[in-house]
Amino acid sequence: MAAPMIPPPHAPAFLAAHGWGDAQILPLAGDASFRRYFRIVDGDRQAVLMDAPPPHEDPRPFIAVAEYLCEQGLTAPTILARDLERGLLLIDDFGDVRLRETVDEAPHTEADYYAGVTDLLVHLHARPPMEGLPVHGLDQWLDEVMLFSDWYCPAFEIEVDRDAFRAAWAEVLTPVEHDGLPRVTVLRDYHAENIMLVPGKDGIKHYGLLDFQDALVGHPAYDLASVLEDARRDVSPAVEAAMLARYHAATEQDIEAAYWALAAQRNTRILGVFVRLWKRDNKPHYKSFQPRMWGLLERDLAHPALVPVRQWFDANVPLKKRAEIWL
Repeated sequence: MAAPMIPPPHAPAFLAAHGWGDAQILPLAGDASFRRYFRIVDGDRQAVLMDAPPPHEDPRPFIAVAEYLCEQGLTAPTILARDLERGLLLIDDFGDVRLRETVDEAPHTEADYYAGVTDLLVHLHARPPMEGLPVHGLDQWLDEVMLFSDWYCPAFEIEVDRDAFRAAWAEVLTPVEHDGLPRVTVLRDYHAENIMLVPGKDGIKHYGLLDFQDALVGHPAYDLASVLEDARRDVSPAVEAAMLARYHAATEQDIEAAYWALAAQRNTRILGVFVRLWKRDNKPHYKSFQPRMWGLLERDLAHPALVPVRQWFDANVPLKKRAEIWL
């Protein structure tokens, strides 16, 4: 169940201990986890309080990845104060200007903004991956897609052969595992609602990164698939194609086949995750994303590299239990 947006009782003392004793604590956002965020306002100063309550959450991965990203010249929140025992962090406030609303309000800017989003990945992927992160490879990809068979299928009374499902995915994803491309830091939830447009001292808006605590070391196509096949907004096919070409030109890496396979893998996982958030965690608003997710997955499955998985879906998941069941 979603946690109420009431500050934790120990928040005022934490803020007072770090020089924010007179600040207002205003609800800001919750997310798909137990984490909650509050805006802290003290005169002309603002910060964000992250409430990541143990044992459900651990803020240390967020701290480690934020520091790594800043070291790589990217824009991640500075950690202003911390109480790891209670799961509280005080971090930079990147404001309210998100990539999603900015592009939605001015569609003609989409190509320019997504060029910046793509160039950020080129920059990150040129650096050595962060040490100590878990590996995101074949075993993990296969475990993740099983969320579809374990949550989506039972919710709609679809009886499936789980072993055949996993085998179809293994046939598709094994070539991606062994394609020889260098492994990189994968932010994992790199999409338009996690990218803020932050004014810099140079007068240029920087891409402020959020929600990267689940970062992994994995395939360079994964975050590109995450941001171009976004669960929350439609990216035009022309921009998607242009960004794939842009990445290829900048890196001389052919990620085309891996892109479609990992996009399909990610979208299949998300279909299961969103049903789990609805059924287990009482967050029914995630149902609203399902038609888009099915549209993206159907497009992915049309790629020749996805034939084994497409055949499985055609044999096991009737059309009436795909996108149209959500409409």
